[in-house]
Amino acid sequence: MDQDFEAALQTAFREYSAFYKGRGFMRRLGFGSRPAIVNVDLAKAWTEKGSAFACDGMETIIPATQKLNEAGRALGIPIVFTTCAYDIVEGPLADTGLWGRKIPLEHLKAGSPLCEIDDRLERRADERLIVKKRASAFEGTDLAGYLTSLGIDTVILTGVTLSSCVRISCEDALWAGFRPIVVRECVGDRIAGAVEWNLFDIDAKFGDVEPLETVLAYLDGLAGPNV
Repeated sequence: MDQDFEAALQTAFREYSAFYKGRGFMRRLGFGSRPAIVNVDLAKAWTEKGSAFACDGMETIIPATQKLNEAGRALGIPIVFTTCAYDIVEGPLADTGLWGRKIPLEHLKAGSPLCEIDDRLERRADERLIVKKRASAFEGTDLAGYLTSLGIDTVILTGVTLSSCVRISCEDALWAGFRPIVVRECVGDRIAGAVEWNLFDIDAKFGDVEPLETVLAYLDGLAGPNV
């Protein structure tokens, strides 16, 4: 990101933070006692260069998400991955719907390697994979019911894109009664400015944005396995 642009954003955010706080926004939801990690769309279409969906910042996002997932696995907490895949990507009966007329969903044909979770994240067989058709990890899937059945109260979010799939998943987690925690180092996007703006706006209205260090410290403080 251009340094002048970033400096202008940070100046604006400081002013907007004071504005929001003065009106009672930017309160903290805090962490609950039973978390799950939901990794949104960290599949090859988004993590590998050259794809139409490729996002920036993977040199930070992948290692940070690896650390988070390792901490979660050590505690035995639920870890979920999502991807998008479509069975019919051409013709009038395509299950891409109108969204496919807006963005190039034809690249996300079911069975394509692009729909597979990035190998570097080493998804385990007992970690749920949710194949979704929409931006949200919740809408049109059984994720909310699955997490509720496990007694989950906190959803720790990673992934891309922050301006769409992660953000909407954060909002839907809130509507479903979970505390959304967006991990700053574990999310990204394609467009300069989209990350910082959405982190600010999410933190103001829909969830808590926390640095990886804080989230790892929270997990470290949980008592024992099978939280």
